[in-house]
Amino acid sequence: MAGEAILDLVVVGITEPVPGVRSFRLAAADGRELPAFVPGSHLILDCDSPDGASPDGASPDSGSPDGGSPDGGRRTNAYSLTSAGFAPTVYEISVLRVEDGNGGSRWLHTHLELGSRVTARPPRSGFPPIARASRHLLVAGGIGVTPIVSHLRAAAHRGQDRRVLYVHRAGRGAHLDDVRGLTDGRAGIFTDRVAFAARLEETLVDQPLGTHLYVCGPGPLIDRVVGSARGLGWPGSRIHVERFGAGTTDPGAPFDVVLTRSGRTVRVPSGTSLLEALEAAGLAIPNRCRHGVCGECRTPVTAGPPLHRDLVLTAAEKAAADCLMPCVSRANGPRLEVPL
Repeated sequence: MAGEAILDLVVVGITEPVPGVRSFRLAAADGRELPAFVPGSHLILDCDSPDGASPDGASPDSGSPDGGSPDGGRRTNAYSLTSAGFAPTVYEISVLRVEDGNGGSRWLHTHLELGSRVTARPPRSGFPPIARASRHLLVAGGIGVTPIVSHLRAAAHRGQDRRVLYVHRAGRGAHLDDVRGLTDGRAGIFTDRVAFAARLEETLVDQPLGTHLYVCGPGPLIDRVVGSARGLGWPGSRIHVERFGAGTTDPGAPFDVVLTRSGRTVRVPSGTSLLEALEAAGLAIPNRCRHGVCGECRTPVTAGPPLHRDLVLTAAEKAAADCLMPCVSRANGPRLEVPL
């Protein structure tokens, strides 16, 4: 992220639409128009923690694929934008407070107030809509509704066919008014998982040719929706997902990584990620999510089979064994070589 622009933002609005979720409106501190963005993009905030607690990482309930690069008491966390992306004067995000996270959502909930200044990187897209789709079928679970709202705003503005299925816990449905309003009241909204599952199957069967499916939410929900779609013959090119992290993984066996350009060898202990080991050795590796979701830290591999744990690479790319995501992936053996 070296050389990337930094946005100086000020908090101009805070609401709590449902318990545990805070929505923030952020404007440019100098009053200028903000950079436009593609629906489904994230705003990458610098979450500063004065009390020394590090901001939290990815969580299926965090409202974003949180994570980022630690810098002392600072970490960059990515939060899904819910506002319109064309000529924006404000950015809007909604964040679920995660008590057992590492502190990021708690920091946003407890330290940000009206007038607070924050810095951010420009929005990045990892979950864009497909312009040629004949219909956008959007499925959201819990706080995973945040990028779906952004998709809906764009589809409504363009007059595109859009359908939504949204399942959430009773009393915890963030952005319900947005979902209803942007679908003219035709969204399927559920608090009962059995009813949701039944409607999902019916909906997946009855879609016109050219429909694209978008899913965001907890991992089990994504797996169920994608599994059902594939079982019904949906091609992978029409299924798009936004995951918040690769999930909990075992600490892995220790291994050595050989830096072929410098001739150095770095030991990667069990429980330490390859990315962390490289950073500790003084290497600056571009990264964002630190949970195998965004692909920012993609690193070439010249020897030694990787143990892939990311959610970015395709099966063919993993089989090629010529790159890995060091934030979550490791060596599948005692040694790995990278051109660093």
